[in-house]
Amino acid sequence: MVLESARLAGELPGAVLDPARLAAVADTGLLDTPSEGTFDDLAQLALAITGAQKAFFTVADGRRSFWKAAIGLDPSGARENDIRDSPCHILIGTGRELIAEDAATDPRIKDLAAVAALGIGAWAGYPVVSPEGHVLGGFCVVDENPRPFAPAQSQALQTLARSVSSEIALRQALRRARASGDASAALARTLQDSLLPPRLPDTADLDVAAVYLPADITGGTGVDVVGDFYDLFRTRGRSWCAVMGDVCGKGIDAAKVTALARYTVRAEATQHTSAATVLHRLHEAMTEQKVSERFLTAALLVFRPDSDGHGVRGRYASAGHPPALIRRADGTVEELTASGMLLHPLLPPDHDRTETVFRLGPGDALLLYTDGITDARDHHRGPRFGEERLARALAATHGADAGQTLAHLSGEASAHSGGHAVDDTALMLIRVSPHAP
Repeated sequence: MVLESARLAGELPGAVLDPARLAAVADTGLLDTPSEGTFDDLAQLALAITGAQKAFFTVADGRRSFWKAAIGLDPSGARENDIRDSPCHILIGTGRELIAEDAATDPRIKDLAAVAALGIGAWAGYPVVSPEGHVLGGFCVVDENPRPFAPAQSQALQTLARSVSSEIALRQALRRARASGDASAALARTLQDSLLPPRLPDTADLDVAAVYLPADITGGTGVDVVGDFYDLFRTRGRSWCAVMGDVCGKGIDAAKVTALARYTVRAEATQHTSAATVLHRLHEAMTEQKVSERFLTAALLVFRPDSDGHGVRGRYASAGHPPALIRRADGTVEELTASGMLLHPLLPPDHDRTETVFRLGPGDALLLYTDGITDARDHHRGPRFGEERLARALAATHGADAGQTLAHLSGEASAHSGGHAVDDTALMLIRVSPHAP
């Protein structure tokens, strides 16, 4: 065994046999387990996006690459190969994506046994990582012929690989929560760490901010807290997508819906410019995967800064979510509405879902929010903060930047409720610079 380990160490990147990485792989509990719909669905989505013939999610220990998902292969066949034969060990060694447009001539993989065994003409793979940053394996597609992968396809694959990483992190946190009995704290941390972006991306000519405020946890009963979610990301070229969602209820099922919604929106928004279409595709994913019967409301924007830098143009769609608010540069506030039912796996598709075109000029700002802020009230069940107070508070921030605006809104709601939060609250503001050329 010592001689075998020494021989492998001479043939593989050092990271492959790193004890900390191997411990992280073992901790996933995924090795030698059956295929699962969650990972298979992500792999199927990768094929739909790229047009490739095979897709894999692999988990790699020190000797083999185990195919947790293997779409396009005979399901009765082998589900692993030697780690030395798989491009996966290169992902582990570099911690970066590997795209080989012509596998037969690419010096990195042309001599690997997997190229011939799997009929690899082109290969595109991305690392799947643990919360601590260890590369657990890879998420990849295989085309039988040499071919390039378009930037939008590569970006979608990267998003799907991150979704696999998030799914693994969520499962581990829930498993530890069950073992420790501290489910509420673990789920709250999971939401913050895995289901919300750690920071919003930098956007030219735009001032953006977001805040998540969890509901109160009282009584020491270990109440599960999952809550609302938001995301903002680039889709293709200079285009962007923003989403705000609210999953009904709390607990493990709600966390699963949140994770599904976030990675599905990220994948679909790179393929569609219609906000309504992205929500329709999310509804299909909820129906097909059936991770829970929780319902979801969501508001979604697809938008693009004007080429001259004078503002933003976009489309807005809603799935039963509170209307977005636009604060114009002169301080007036407008509602942005679009019709559409909430999302539920047992509801039929909403073919009447509409989308609304909007434009933001210099100094204009658009607010997405969940009903935690409008439902804010004190311990004595006094009046709600409500939509009118929210609109007035937003108007009062005339001239404020994104961060200052959200601080004022959350402060006003907290003052109204005496600091009591009956529900999770998420807020996101997108503001065009008032000094746009």
